[in-house]
Amino acid sequence: MATVIKVAGMSCGHCVATVEKAARSVPGVTKAVVDLKGGSVALEGVFDRERVIEAIKAAGYQAS
Repeated sequence: MATVIKVAGMSCGHCVATVEKAARSVPGVTKAVVDLKGGSVALEGVFDRERVIEAIKAAGYQAS
């Protein structure tokens, strides 16, 4: 089952790539797929949700 995190501030393909890369940088994330239109990222793996949110925020986006 995927975990979904809301992400604000994305507007293009570069944003998608940046958020996916930030999410995958967190240990335990095995898959990250951004839904640009929906403003979210779906994650798979065993990881700390707060660390993913912090990584996305560090990349310059709002996450919750």
